[in-house]
Amino acid sequence: MKLLINIKERLYILNYIGALLSILGALLFLPLIPLYLYDTTSPGSMSILAFILPGSFSIVCGIIMQLCFPFKAPSIRGAMIITALGWIIAGIIGGMPYMIGIHKSFIDAFFESVSGFTTTGITVFQGLDQMPRSILFWRSFTQWLGGLGILSFFMAVSFRGGSTAAALFSAEGHKIDISRPVPGIFHTLVILWAIYTGFTISSCLCFLISGMNGFDAINHCFTCISTGGFSTHDASLAYWKQQGLPTAWLLEFFTVMFMLAGGTNFLIHYKVFTGDIKALIRDFEMKWYWGLLISAVLLVMIDHIAAFNLKESMGIKHIADMFRTALFQVSSLITSTGYLTTDINAPFFPHMSRQVLMVLMVIGGCVGSTAGGIKILRMGILFKVLSIEIQKFSRPRRAVMPVVITGRIVSWAEIQRIIALVWAWLLIISAGAFITAFFSDLSPWQAFSGMASAMGNMGPFYFTVHKMSELSWIIKLTYIFGMLAGRLEILPLAVLFAIYRRRI
Repeated sequence: MKLLINIKERLYILNYIGALLSILGALLFLPLIPLYLYDTTSPGSMSILAFILPGSFSIVCGIIMQLCFPFKAPSIRGAMIITALGWIIAGIIGGMPYMIGIHKSFIDAFFESVSGFTTTGITVFQGLDQMPRSILFWRSFTQWLGGLGILSFFMAVSFRGGSTAAALFSAEGHKIDISRPVPGIFHTLVILWAIYTGFTISSCLCFLISGMNGFDAINHCFTCISTGGFSTHDASLAYWKQQGLPTAWLLEFFTVMFMLAGGTNFLIHYKVFTGDIKALIRDFEMKWYWGLLISAVLLVMIDHIAAFNLKESMGIKHIADMFRTALFQVSSLITSTGYLTTDINAPFFPHMSRQVLMVLMVIGGCVGSTAGGIKILRMGILFKVLSIEIQKFSRPRRAVMPVVITGRIVSWAEIQRIIALVWAWLLIISAGAFITAFFSDLSPWQAFSGMASAMGNMGPFYFTVHKMSELSWIIKLTYIFGMLAGRLEILPLAVLFAIYRRRI
């Protein structure tokens, strides 16, 4: 009886899922534009059913669910369940075009879809250069939708605000206390999406200026500011350099600029756009952001010089090329974008450099950004906690030494939450690495890098895409869980699991 009562009280969750399905279904019709422009005239053209069937199915199911189930503002627990279910269902629906259009298995289609929506960028697809453009467009667009969050997009376009939006925004977003640019959650969402859209359009124009064609520019503007990393070419951003594009260096510069913008807290962007430019260097997390970026670039360059004994044989051009490669790859990983101009498995990156890149894969970008990872702010706070504990040895026993970040005292409850989340994060990465090693012939280093990439929503890993596509379905499901857990920061999935186990 208690179970039936709990189910009845939570039926409103299906109303939200229905609304999300309706919007997702409508968006599935967008790839029909590139399908009409490119794919219908190409050999082996794709059927429009690849998008019409899942789009229509999603819309019909969504409307029925909204008519059949009641609407009410969700509780915190309800918001967590809506978030977890919403992202899982979006991954399934978003993968249908891959199954219908290019005949991928359910696991591979689900994997690619979740990788897109979570902006992870790990792919099991090969032959991107020959793939239908409508499919490539949908892959890129899913990353753009997931950049600020599927539910935040849903709330922005459905004009839902108040306690409903606040609960869902909190459940989907970063599990840490950060301020908002303006009072009111709906106005906050509008500002965030306005900044996000502005960066998207600006990056598209910059990519066009630097030599991309229109289709590539649109796709990469979706996956750059969202720090997703999907590309329309197997060689990723290295494609244009390989093609001998004279302005490849400019393209890389613009990409680095927008990747770093995506990895920056959008509240900082708001402050900059409203005149507070110094926020870029005054904010506690931004100091760590720039510090990690510069330190990692220098370490990679020093390691490369030492490994290849280049101390006396370097010219200005060689140094410039080395800096360009190091800056691009470090920027790509600290923001969790995952674009490549030089494969991280290539000899250019000696052993220490690969360890530096791995650390960046775990840490990730800033809180309030589109980047993945544990987040720089959390690592900065934990470092400050360690520093205070060391200082206490030289202070009176009763001395009070709070953790102060940008003029704000971080409460002990917040510190406990950070410690719990970081511990859970590392535990899931370790468990996923064990599963990967057990069900594959990957080395321990490769197994750890694969799960770290999935959990950190990164993309690159220390083995090949071909090997990734051949991994066991058990490993792929593990990575799917890791991608969702990393993007939603564990709690919504934990609540959903507890509901399933009848614990709450």
